Amino acid sequence: MPELVSADRGIAFSLHEISKVAKKLLYAGGDCSVWALNGAMGAGKTTLVKALVAELGVHETTASPTFSIVNEYHDKVGNPIYHFDFYRIKNESEAFDIGTDEYFDSGNLCLIEWPEKIPSLLPMNHFEIQLKIIDEQTRLIRYRNHA
Repeated sequence: MPELVSADRGIAFSLHEISKVAKKLLYAGGDCSVWALNGAMGAGKTTLVKALVAELGVHETTASPTFSIVNEYHDKVGNPIYHFDFYRIKNESEAFDIGTDEYFDSGNLCLIEWPEKIPSLLPMNHFEIQLKIIDEQTRLIRYRNHA
């Protein structure tokens, strides 16, 4: 089982271990409701989101909201979880116009792919995850809480 270590060292894991990693990240993220998932195309951001929401009891089909910008899922007790993909936005005002501040202030879990596209919209308090490709089946995750 992979061990999450300090954000300086990170954790290397194979993709078949993603659900174990998701459990540990949910613990490490604590009460932080806004999560910024950084990584290159193909690093596994959407795969990680799928694992995270599955651990929270989501039974709905999960997919990257590349064209809709945001998808809404519901955890096992009905709380909304928001999954954002800002890859295709041209500027921060597009994200602002959909009401990101209201989503981020809601207290509901917000999982954000391509957060580097909206740097000034991210709240000060957020959980940052960096995914890096090691090889076809292995990833490195670093994480930290911004308070």
